[in-house]
Amino acid sequence: MPSPLRPRDLALALLVILVWGVNFAVIKVGVADVPPMLLGALRYLLAAFPALLFVRPPKVPFRLYALYGMTMAVGQFALLFTAIHIGMPSGLASLVLQAQSFFTLLLAAWWLREPWHGNQVAGLVLAAAGLVLIGSAHGASMPLAGFALTVAAAAMWGCGNIVTRAVGRYGPMNQFAFIVWSSLVAPLPFVALSLWIDGPGAVLSAVQHLSLRSMAAVAYIAWISTLLGFGLWTYLMSRYPVNRVAPFTLLVPVVGLTTGWLVFGEALQPVHFAGAGLLMAGLVVNVFGGPVWSLLKSRVRPAA
Repeated sequence: MPSPLRPRDLALALLVILVWGVNFAVIKVGVADVPPMLLGALRYLLAAFPALLFVRPPKVPFRLYALYGMTMAVGQFALLFTAIHIGMPSGLASLVLQAQSFFTLLLAAWWLREPWHGNQVAGLVLAAAGLVLIGSAHGASMPLAGFALTVAAAAMWGCGNIVTRAVGRYGPMNQFAFIVWSSLVAPLPFVALSLWIDGPGAVLSAVQHLSLRSMAAVAYIAWISTLLGFGLWTYLMSRYPVNRVAPFTLLVPVVGLTTGWLVFGEALQPVHFAGAGLLMAGLVVNVFGGPVWSLLKSRVRPAA
C-alpha cells in the first residue's frame, strides 16, 4: 500500500487546494475592473516573466508548447474569465470546472483509444446528471451563457490534459519550466482577442487605469495560483503516486464555494446543492471506484 503523505507534504497539498479554491474569487475581482481577455494576457505575461530567466525550456517540440498554451491557457481561461465576467458565480464555476476530468476521459477514449471501466461510466453518468441539474437552475443568479462557457472551459482543460500526456512521452522533465515557457504562447492571442472584442480604446484605457486591486488580482492569479500552485503540485506529483495526490483536487470546489459565499454572498439554491452532490459523487466514483469495480468483476467472473 502506498505510504501516506508526510505531514509537511500534506500541508503543501492543502495549501495548493486553498490557493486554487480562492483563485475563483480573485478572478471575479479581476474581471470586475479588467476586460477578461486583457486579464488573461496580463496573467500569462507575469507567469512567464521574469520566471523564464531562471529556468531552461524543456526539450519538447514547439507544437506541444503551442497546443498546451492554446488549450490549457487561452481556451480554458478565455472561456472561464468571460463566464465569471458575465455573471457565473465564482463558487459554482469552481465546481462545474471539475467536469474536466470527464472530458479528459471522453477525449482519451476517442483520441488515445483508452478503454473505459465501469466506475468511469458510472461517474460520468452521475456527473452529467449533476451538470444538467445545475444548468437547469439558470436565472439572474447564474446566466445560462455563463454556465455554458464554464462547461466549455472544462472541455478545453480536458484537451489540455491530452496535450500534457503527449508532452509526457518526452521523458522526465521540469514540469514547472514547461508551464513557464508555455505561458509565452498565451499573451499575444489574448491581446488579439481583447482588441477584437473590447476595442483598442477600451484596452488602452484599462491598462492606463489599472487599480491596486486589479494589479493584486493579476499578481495572485499569475504568481500564486499559476506558478506557486502548479509548482507545488508538480513537486507532489513527482514524489507520490498519482492516486495519492489527485484526489485532493476534490476539495477545490469546497474552498471555492465557501469563498464565494463568504466574500460575495453567493447563495446556492436547493437544485444547485443537488447538482453539486451528483457531480461530486461522480468525481468520487471516478477517482476511488477503480478498486471496487475490479473487485466486483472478480466476484462475478466465472471460475475457469
